[in-house]
Amino acid sequence: MPTKQEREYYRMGFQDGMFSSGTRKSMPSTKQFIEELKTGPKPKRKLSAWNKFVKANSNKKIYKFANGKLKLKKMGIAFRKTRAGRKK
Repeated sequence: MPTKQEREYYRMGFQDGMFSSGTRKSMPSTKQFIEELKTGPKPKRKLSAWNKFVKANSNKKIYKFANGKLKLKKMGIAFRKTRAGRKK
């Protein structure tokens, strides 16, 4: 349970956040918030060289098991033989 002094400090900090130079800060309404979200999707990050390799080769039969899982070890070996997969 907070003490009386702690409650007072909390109240003072809350008021500082709600008021700036004597005027109340305006909180954005829910409509404004939703409109800001609808402005567009965030740009996606670029895929790494490995992710590009997996995306391009994941449908090839030589990299798949019979149950549909990917042979990641075999893909890793093949990736390291590519230009993008060689270590510097």
